[in-house]
Amino acid sequence: MSNILFLSQRIPYPPNKGEKIRAFNFLKHLAQRHQVYLGCFIDDPADLVHLDVLDSLCTEVHAIPLTKTTGMIRALGGLLQNRPITCSYYYNRELRNWVQGVLSANRPEAAFVYSASMAQYIDRIPEKPQTVLMDFVDVDSDKWRQYAQKKSWPMKFIYAREARLLVSHDKGVAAWADACTFVSEPEANLFQSLAPEFESKIHALANGVDVDYFAPQSFSSPFSQGGPTFAFTGTMDYWPNVDAVKWFVSDVLPTIRRKSPGAQFYIVGANPSAEVEALASDEGVHVTGRVDDVRPYISHADVVVAPMRVARGVQNKVLEGMSMAKPVVTTSQGIEGINAEPGQHFMLAETAEQFAAACLQAVRSDNADALASAARQFILSHFTWDKSLSKLDQLLLSNASTD
Repeated sequence: MSNILFLSQRIPYPPNKGEKIRAFNFLKHLAQRHQVYLGCFIDDPADLVHLDVLDSLCTEVHAIPLTKTTGMIRALGGLLQNRPITCSYYYNRELRNWVQGVLSANRPEAAFVYSASMAQYIDRIPEKPQTVLMDFVDVDSDKWRQYAQKKSWPMKFIYAREARLLVSHDKGVAAWADACTFVSEPEANLFQSLAPEFESKIHALANGVDVDYFAPQSFSSPFSQGGPTFAFTGTMDYWPNVDAVKWFVSDVLPTIRRKSPGAQFYIVGANPSAEVEALASDEGVHVTGRVDDVRPYISHADVVVAPMRVARGVQNKVLEGMSMAKPVVTTSQGIEGINAEPGQHFMLAETAEQFAAACLQAVRSDNADALASAARQFILSHFTWDKSLSKLDQLLLSNASTD
C-alpha cells in the first residue's frame, strides 16, 4: 500500500459532470488500494454535503471553498502577470501549504494531479513524490483557441492570450512530470504535435461509463408534453454546452418542428446561464436546471442530442446516451475520441439541416432500435473503466512501493 497525493481542481464527488466523473472513478480506485490524501476546491456550495463520502474513502481530505468572485479576482491578477488566468484562478496559499505539509510529513510515493491548473502546487517542491502523473485530460489551450475564434474583442484577445500561455505552461509541466495523460488518442496526439520532445511521456487514458448505472431500465417519465422528445445533458454554464443548445434551438429545432410540430427539447443540467434560461421562452423548449438523476430524461427521450460546435476531449453525455441504448445524434466534435461508427452506433451530422434530418430519421427509422442496441454493445466492449484503471496503476505506481 502506498501513500498517494491526489490534487483536483474541483471536488470529485458527486460524479455528475464530465471532469468529476473521471476524477471520482480514479480516486475511488486508488483509495480502495492505497492511503490517499485529497486536496481540492469546492466551487458549488451544494457539494459541501458530499464531503463525508470523500472522508470515508480518503486518509485525509482538504477541500477549500472557491467562489466565482474570488476566482475572477485572482484571474484578473493573472492578466497583469505573464501567466495563464486559469492557474491564477485556482491559486490558493492555504492549499499550497497543505500540500507542502503532506509531502513533508507523509512522503507520498506518487501524486496524481488532475488538470494543469493544479500542477502549480507541486512543481517547485523539493519533496516531490518519485512518480507524478499529470492528467491534463484535454488540451485546454486548443479549447481557448477555439473560444477566441468565436468571440469578438476584448474576449478574443483574452482567450487567444490564454491559449498561447497555456501551451507554454503545459510544456513546462510535461518537462518535470513522469507521465502525461489525456482522455483520448486524439487529445494525446494533439499534445504530442505541440510538444514532440515529450512523446515518451504522453499517454491516452480513456474515460469509462458506469454501465450498470447508465443501463436501459424503467423510470417514470419526467415529460408532460407529447413528442418526439430530444434531450441534451450537461452543466449549463459551460460555454461549449451553452453554444450547443443555443444553436440547436435557433437553427435545428425549427426545422424539426415544421415537420413534427409536437417536438420537445429538454435541456437538462445544473447552473443554466441566463442565455440558456432565456431559451425556455421558445415553444417546445424546456430548461430543467439541476436534477437529482439525469437517467429518466435520457431513458424517456426519443433521441439524445449533442450538437457540439466547440469541444475538447470525450463527451460523457454521448457515452451515457449510448450506454442507455438511446439513439444519439452528434457532430464530429461530439464524437471525438470515441471511435464509434456513424450509422452503426450513432448518427453524425454537421450542418443544421443535416442535424434536423438525422434527429427526425432517428425518431422515425425502423433501424433506430438496432442503432441504440449496437451503441450499448459498443460501450460494453470499449468504455468500461477496467482497462483505464489498470493503465492508471501501471503509470502511477510502477515505481512506487506496494508493501
